[in-house]
Amino acid sequence: MEKWKTAILTASDKGSRGDREDTSAQVIRELVEEELNGEIIEYRIVPDEEDEIIAALIEMTDYFQANLVLTTGGTELAARDVTPEATRRVIEREVPGMAEAMRAGAMKKNPAAMLFRGVVGIRGRTLIVNLPGTPKGVHENLAAIMEELPEALLMVTGQFRL
Repeated sequence: MEKWKTAILTASDKGSRGDREDTSAQVIRELVEEELNGEIIEYRIVPDEEDEIIAALIEMTDYFQANLVLTTGGTELAARDVTPEATRRVIEREVPGMAEAMRAGAMKKNPAAMLFRGVVGIRGRTLIVNLPGTPKGVHENLAAIMEELPEALLMVTGQFRL
């Protein structure tokens, strides 16, 4: 079974200053290791600054060559929530069905999930998935796509064989 190289990027002003514990990344780590057979190869917290998010995403995909980058935070309606914009500037192609599935799955439990603006896309041979900035939101959104994630990763990394 494939061990997916996974990077976690948290976009949080408070988290980057050490003012808040990054509990969302802990949930991501647990789900990746327990349900996806993933290995965390890089973890970083950056402030809600588009250029810093872009730089981290590029490094995680191009230098660390992660198969999967999961971001948390910066995906709602506040002015400083710029993770989707940064992600769009980095990816080569969007995977809108996965983002739609996350929103639809999460909205079954929490109608406010419609305010989540996260995107999913591909850069090279890496799948980048934006997740909300709360542990509950991370769990609900990742659970909505977890079953299809291995197949998506096989396709993105060029390992999918019919």
